[in-house]
Amino acid sequence: MKSILWQRVISPFVEPYIRYQYADILHAIRLGAAVIFALIVNALTGFPHGEWTTITVFIILGLLQYQGAIYTKAKERILGTIFGIIAAFGILWFNDSVNAWVWVYYALIGLVSSVIGYLAVRNLGYTGLLTGITMLMIVSNLGQGNMSQDGIYRALNILLGTGVSVAVTLILPLKSTLMWRFLLSSNLDACSSLYAGVGKHIDTTDQIKDDLMQQQNTKLFPMDEVPVNKALLTELQQINKRLLAVRPHIAATASESGIEKGTLETIQRTHRNIIGTIDLLLSAAPRLANIEIDEENHILLVHYQNELTQAMQHMAAVLRSPSDEVFRPITRIAVSEYPSVQHLAFEWQGYFWLTQTLQTQLQQLSDLLQTSKLHWFAASGLSYQRREQRRMKEKGGERDLHL
Repeated sequence: MKSILWQRVISPFVEPYIRYQYADILHAIRLGAAVIFALIVNALTGFPHGEWTTITVFIILGLLQYQGAIYTKAKERILGTIFGIIAAFGILWFNDSVNAWVWVYYALIGLVSSVIGYLAVRNLGYTGLLTGITMLMIVSNLGQGNMSQDGIYRALNILLGTGVSVAVTLILPLKSTLMWRFLLSSNLDACSSLYAGVGKHIDTTDQIKDDLMQQQNTKLFPMDEVPVNKALLTELQQINKRLLAVRPHIAATASESGIEKGTLETIQRTHRNIIGTIDLLLSAAPRLANIEIDEENHILLVHYQNELTQAMQHMAAVLRSPSDEVFRPITRIAVSEYPSVQHLAFEWQGYFWLTQTLQTQLQQLSDLLQTSKLHWFAASGLSYQRREQRRMKEKGGERDLHL
């Protein structure tokens, strides 16, 4: 009993998938620990203006949960601080060398600030902003050309705070690459359930309609339609929420994995298209209530639905798994090989066309994931992969991988 309780307590700290489920809570714990660590560093160093260490920790970790985004912010802050120190020392050296008048000193600061501002707008961004701020903290000492020791200490404390932030993320990492994988995996699993639910809705439409008509004396729906199960609509809402949750991870995943951001954007767009197609299938299903379909094409439809449902489950399992599995072809079924579909009612032809569109989109997503797999698989962390492989070996493999 104690062992099970202990495993539940520590699992959010050691198991990436559990971490994904409790990311917000772990982020809060990590931020609090980082602030305490920064206060201890301040006490040990004794540098003036130690508040900048804790302020920097909050700036870097306050709104950022995942390593890719944190490392990007930390890198920008370190580079901005270093460039600012260099720019400030350059201005002070020039002023001391030529013994310039105060107005020349002011003009030089203004000129360098203009250059930094131009570069910040063009490509430096946050790094450029920090460069200017750090420079001005050091040189803005009444125009006498004297170096501001307070500015230097602030810059050193910023570097210390950045180091503390990065160190804490290494102790308790929240990788965007893993979160991206798990969110996409969860949505593919949910999409497979939703799509299977659409198929069941079509298969049971007649029975549902008969039952509803027996229970009601008045028509609450058209004769040729049966309302979609509300559970399917709720599931679709959850899928869309996860789709939106993937968006913030794209830039950080690109940073962690080295995958081009454009590739991740294409994966996200294909992901969104798959959800949209399933939504259209869900909307089309009620209109097929009283439209006949022959046995041969009904078998084809069921076969198609089973294939695509299992394909989504397999893709989800590969994304979750630490094993070096391969994304297999979606299905070998092609509607073009079944000319009898062309003789069905217009509504059924549209439904088959949407199903074929879903097949194409799933194949595109599978190809994109397979092409980029080497990068996002490696960026997920070797320790995670090895630990999960040992667990799978002890408790059995991912059964969904061989559907």
